[in-house]
Amino acid sequence: MKSTILIVLMGTAVFAGTAEQAKLGELLFFDTTLSKNKTQSCSTCHNPQNGFVDNRDNGVGSAVSLGDDGKSLGARNAPTASYAVYSPHFGFDAKKKRFKGGQFLDGRETDLTAQAGGPPMNPIEMGMGSKAEIVNRLKINPLYVSTFEKLYGKGVLDNAEKGYSAMSRAIAAYESTQEFSPFDSKYDRYLRGEYTLTPQEELGKSLFFSNNNTNCATCHQLRGEDREKETFTNYEYHNIGVPSNPLLVERGIVKEGFVDTGLAQNPKSTGKTDEGKFKVPTLRNVAVTGPYMHNGIFKDLRTVVMFYDKYNNPQRTINPETGKAWEDAEIAHSISTKELKAKKLSDTKIDALVAFMKLLTDQKYEHLIH
Repeated sequence: MKSTILIVLMGTAVFAGTAEQAKLGELLFFDTTLSKNKTQSCSTCHNPQNGFVDNRDNGVGSAVSLGDDGKSLGARNAPTASYAVYSPHFGFDAKKKRFKGGQFLDGRETDLTAQAGGPPMNPIEMGMGSKAEIVNRLKINPLYVSTFEKLYGKGVLDNAEKGYSAMSRAIAAYESTQEFSPFDSKYDRYLRGEYTLTPQEELGKSLFFSNNNTNCATCHQLRGEDREKETFTNYEYHNIGVPSNPLLVERGIVKEGFVDTGLAQNPKSTGKTDEGKFKVPTLRNVAVTGPYMHNGIFKDLRTVVMFYDKYNNPQRTINPETGKAWEDAEIAHSISTKELKAKKLSDTKIDALVAFMKLLTDQKYEHLIH
């Protein structure tokens, strides 16, 4: 009997696959032949040794990723693939009147399988020309042919659509495994009584979950304080007023005046009201997956917390990374002002919040924390 991987989120199955499919997906995840010049695999931009993000410098301090052609750079920071399987299918929450879930920063793919099928044919990523071209690459490998036929049916690779779908499902099965979502951080060990918080971490935890002090848990909470398998995101879309990244203009990656409209680029978007909104990211492994924001503009996690505090603290006027005043928001009209409202923070409290977020690092990445 085949063992089955089943991820459940709030009572709803997000993805199901078999262990054999996941094993095939692992091979595919690290296979550079899925890119045009055979220089990139999924793991290139989602490095399992570095929190499943792109830790290459790429000439831009890892803000955005370099493509298989050795010259193309995207305009967005590659989000971590850690815990991505827990994002619900993209949809509209009628009660809250907001979009929620999906994959990529703008939710343009409904689920993890669709996300897995995106990069190979993206011209500035892995650069393959068609599904048929990719499936033909798979057919060169006898192990792939026999394994695909065993798991997905005889002749599955003789049909480009079916073969590509099977490939995407296999990669998604691998991304659904415990390797991507171990829930073994110090915070998880604390919940199991295996780790004792330091006074600073305890303060940070109290601040994080306190509606009377911070706005953190408003968006970065799904199940609640001290609940197992908390993913630290509600999967909603918000505009927090992130500035444009001038480095991307300097390097010619985007043109002067470029504005990333975020969710508004999703085909299901309602238009102008969605401009500047991006999916709330998980805080799992946040301490080791910088730079931060959709365009990689902030290098340090402490800077991110200070950026949030500037909305409520008149004294928080300077970006510590530039030594200058905070830049204006890339898109201002849709900023989530209600969600950003909180009490101002002292430096001590900012340090405590950073200390708490460091607790959310998977055990295998703890050595990366600075």
